[in-house]
Amino acid sequence: MEAIVSSFNREYNLTRSDIYDGDPRVDDWLLVNNLAGVLGLAGLYLLVVRYGPRFMEGRAAFSMTPLLVVYNFALVILSAYILYEMVAVAIIQKYGLWCQAINYDNTEIGIREANASWWYFFSKVIELLDTVFFILRKKNNQVTFLHVYHHSTMMVICWYVAKYIPGGEKFFNGGFNSLVHVFMYSYYALAAMGPGMQKHLWWKRYLTEFQLLQFVCVNIRAVGSFFTGPCEYPRWVNLFALFYSTSLLGLFLNFYLKSYKKKSSTSMTNGSNVHVNGSNSHTLNNNGVHTSIKKKD
Repeated sequence: MEAIVSSFNREYNLTRSDIYDGDPRVDDWLLVNNLAGVLGLAGLYLLVVRYGPRFMEGRAAFSMTPLLVVYNFALVILSAYILYEMVAVAIIQKYGLWCQAINYDNTEIGIREANASWWYFFSKVIELLDTVFFILRKKNNQVTFLHVYHHSTMMVICWYVAKYIPGGEKFFNGGFNSLVHVFMYSYYALAAMGPGMQKHLWWKRYLTEFQLLQFVCVNIRAVGSFFTGPCEYPRWVNLFALFYSTSLLGLFLNFYLKSYKKKSSTSMTNGSNVHVNGSNSHTLNNNGVHTSIKKKD
């Protein structure tokens, strides 16, 4: 299947001519030269989303507290490592703000740049488990269209980046996203520890706003890159990033408005009914989306 991608690269000159078939430095890295495996994972993921809730019907929800705490803190560490590597590479190579070519050299810093891109891709493979855990815990209301769309597409997109364009100015997007994930998975880990941690989780709304800021900054940078003169980084990637980020911004903004603005006006209107019928609280799902759940008194 890589041959099909390579033919597109050649036909439309999507990468440097010597990278049409992929970056030779990363050929032997896990899943990089296995598009069929990556698409197979995406297909299996969608099957789990489709049939997992049916499988759990009539079965008790799994109690996974210790596993969730370990899993989320592990992703905090991984996200922090990716962020550190991307920032370190950017500083060492003196990245520009608006445009930065990829270092395809077979040097220590060049390999380090490619390695950070691979880990970012592989983190998206691991994060598919977010949805699996929701389904096993029968939290199907959190498996939203945005959640599934983001998880399934990001893995495939990041595979292409890791194989053909591992580094360069996309470190801005990946680094920003990794920073968001440090806070996001910290929130999930703390929330998984039980109700006693709720008083320390007052900042969940600001986390979603931080995610919205992320997409705005990515869009501004994608647009700005078109006005900075010639750049060796493929400009079509910035155009694609602009459309993809805008789609996520729209979906996240829609959930944000439903979760907060509408709920705020409802609580002001109903007043004491909130205490009589049970308080509404908002919880982040593992895609950073706030969903409403009812707590019984």
